[in-house]
Amino acid sequence: MDFHHQIKGAVLDAVDDGLIDRGPTRKVIIKGKVEGAKKKKYLNQFELQRLLSELELCRSVSWHWFILLVAKTGLRFSEALALTPEDWDFTRQILTINKTWDYKAGTGFLPTKNKSSNRRINIDWQLVVQFSELIRDLPAGKPIFVREGQPVYNSTVNDILARLCKKCGIPVLSVHGLRHTHASILLFAGVSIASVARRLGHASMTTTQKTYLHIIRELENQDVDLIMRSLSGLC
Repeated sequence: MDFHHQIKGAVLDAVDDGLIDRGPTRKVIIKGKVEGAKKKKYLNQFELQRLLSELELCRSVSWHWFILLVAKTGLRFSEALALTPEDWDFTRQILTINKTWDYKAGTGFLPTKNKSSNRRINIDWQLVVQFSELIRDLPAGKPIFVREGQPVYNSTVNDILARLCKKCGIPVLSVHGLRHTHASILLFAGVSIASVARRLGHASMTTTQKTYLHIIRELENQDVDLIMRSLSGLC
């Protein structure tokens, strides 16, 4: 419909200027489906808390642990798959991301998406305690969530996550949606765009600004209220 409106405007100008006698778009009927509501790509803090409380975190590695990890770190799917016990510095509470896992072709470790994706991020003490116990006896150079000879599918984890979301009564989202959720919660908490960009491994802040423009605009509205309150208190 947008395309039709653009063409119609140009044709009407052509008629007015005498370039053509009549507008061929005058009786055009627009067909197609009405655009539905856009699917929510991230959860708010309350919804995320409900999801995490539903996870079954047993003593062995599972996809529930994977979901917790992505929610708390904002890692890409392939980055989280590539993590090995060596990437964890529990003493300094730092996680190193310097590779990805080729889950599509099954060729093993691959470089990260870009130079900025090689990064070290801080992790909270709860994640430190949980994963230090979970991976204590796992082989150092092997990926934590990949079992030898067993292919990994993005759809498998997405299906598990979808079932958990439905059980909690919250919007269904993908594993990549957990990455968006992580960034959104940080932005709403007042973390700078620069810090969020570094944590996500974006090549530049422009990428972060474009991806989370709707959140940034909402925060700007809150800033206006804060500015007005601050200025009105001045004598």
